[in-house]
Order: sequence, then C-alpha cells, then structure tokens
Amino acid sequence: MGTRRRNFLRAPMHFVWATHDRLPLITPDIERRLHRYIEAVCIKQGCPVLAIGGMPDHVHLLVAYSNTITFSELMKHVKGSSSRFITKTLKLDEWFAWRPNYGAFAVSYEAKDDVIAYIRNQKQHHANNDLWESYEQTDEEAPDDDATTE
Repeated sequence: MGTRRRNFLRAPMHFVWATHDRLPLITPDIERRLHRYIEAVCIKQGCPVLAIGGMPDHVHLLVAYSNTITFSELMKHVKGSSSRFITKTLKLDEWFAWRPNYGAFAVSYEAKDDVIAYIRNQKQHHANNDLWESYEQTDEEAPDDDATTE
C-alpha cells in the first residue's frame, strides 16, 4: 500500500498582542529569553518562527503557519505558557499578564521579507515613528470595518 497523502500548508502569518494595559512589562533583561521561549512553543505546535520582535508593551510574531492548529489554539499556547514562564522563571512571583486579544494578519510571500525586517527592527521603527499602523493593532484596537467617517 502507498504512502498516505496529507494536505500541507505553510502560510506566513503575523500575530501581534500586547501586555495588560499596555504596561512596559517586557523589560530588556527578559526580552531575549521570552522570545526564545515563544519560538520553542511555536515550533512544538508545528509553526516555525520566521521573525519575532516587539517593544516593552507588545510582541510581533511571524510564523510559517500550519493547518494543524487554529489561530486561537496557537495563541492560547503561546500567550498562556509564556505568561507562566515569565512569572515562574524570568520574574519570579512578579505580576504579568497579556491582554486577552491579539491581531492576526495574513502575509503574502512577496511581502514576507519586508514584514520580517519590520518585526526585527521594531525598536527603530517606534523610535522613528515609522510604523505600519495596521500591524501595530491588536484585535481590540482595530477600527470597525463598517465604521464611516464624515
């Protein structure tokens, strides 16, 4: 009997989420270890990290998204376990929480390298106020699609 074929998907997906009340809780002393931890969680879920970066109050993550997990499942694993990692390992017994929502943005292969550069250079973009506004919003901050201006 032949090999069983399965569907395969590796689509670039950009996630962004923030700390509770946008507090600057991701300090320089934990940032690198936090990002490495998030990368390990994503790999375990079948979504290799293409880029990770952010600021003290939010994280940007670009993964090669797989069809083996939903967005909400991936974010539940990433945010839940990273929050525990911070409070149990990086900042023992200090309070830490993520905002409940996140933004998720599909990225075309043509734009992938630009998004990777944007994520890796977050601090410079914020310092220069050279932001891609649509990629800086989490779900709860996004404008209504049917909102009109007069």
